[in-house]
Amino acid sequence: MGLTTDSAAAPPGAATPGAGFEAPPAKDDLASLKVVPARHYARWVAAVAVIVLVAQFVHGLVTNPVWEWHVFRDYMLSETIVRAVGVTLQLTAYATVLGFLLGTVLAFMRMSRSPVLQTVAWTYIWIFRSIPMIVQLVFWFNLSALYEELAVGIPFGPVFWSVDSNNLIGTIGAALIGLSLHQAAYAAEIVRGGVISVDHGQLEAAAALGIPRLRQIRRIVLPQAMRAILPTAGNEIIGLLKGTSVVYVMAIGELFYQVQVIYGRNGRVIPLLLVATAWYVVLTSLLSVAQYYVERHFARGANRTPPPTPLQRTRNFVRTLRAAAAQRNQPVVLLKLAGGNR
Repeated sequence: MGLTTDSAAAPPGAATPGAGFEAPPAKDDLASLKVVPARHYARWVAAVAVIVLVAQFVHGLVTNPVWEWHVFRDYMLSETIVRAVGVTLQLTAYATVLGFLLGTVLAFMRMSRSPVLQTVAWTYIWIFRSIPMIVQLVFWFNLSALYEELAVGIPFGPVFWSVDSNNLIGTIGAALIGLSLHQAAYAAEIVRGGVISVDHGQLEAAAALGIPRLRQIRRIVLPQAMRAILPTAGNEIIGLLKGTSVVYVMAIGELFYQVQVIYGRNGRVIPLLLVATAWYVVLTSLLSVAQYYVERHFARGANRTPPPTPLQRTRNFVRTLRAAAAQRNQPVVLLKLAGGNR
């Protein structure tokens, strides 16, 4: 028996080793290749178009006399406007607190095992999300037409105390009732969504440890649910801030109503609408900053070392610049000292 080579053992028609195989290019050949960066022509055209549009808008703001910037400057910090901004903030704060308190109760009613509580909460949310806010405000403003007196006593029995509804619920009270009840329907779904996002196994573990139900909700469920609640709740509060402008139908002296009164007298519609716009932008920005820090506070359970805030990043950047400048100046100081010693 004789020994055969690999080529002899290969079947007919098979490629021999090394046939048709090209060696990889050398490093010198790769270095000689010309690298051509990708050219994004469509991106450049879109960027130029956007810059032109923005420049035209800014040019119109500066040169168009209809904006009447001197009128805007006169009314931006006027006493009437600042007082109206205070009314807007009061309506927003009270409606937010009352709405989310009632909404939290409704959320847990919907998650209750009682069919009565579930039905009542679901019906409330369904009705108040279906009716526009302006309709609710007008309804509560005209409550005295439906109930002339509000009384306290035994149900279907004698009355112990009664009061005229107009005296008990004024214009501001009707606005707060309408805003709060409307907000509670949306807050209930926001809170319920945050609560059901928490792992149910944690409640089972807490129950196994003998922790009372109320403490489970207060110390275990709600702190974790806040991470899911806060982004949507912040958005809802900002929407409520702008939604307070609807109470102008009740002649309440909030921001939008006062702006309407002023331009109804002097006819300066555009600059005064710009005043209202600027104030809403400022208030919304402040609420956004507050939302950022509240979310950062409740994210400590998930992120042991949260990312630095914009203020901390600015301080670190300034500190880095100072350190770099000090390093640059240090050799110069040493040379001056050496020259002085001579």
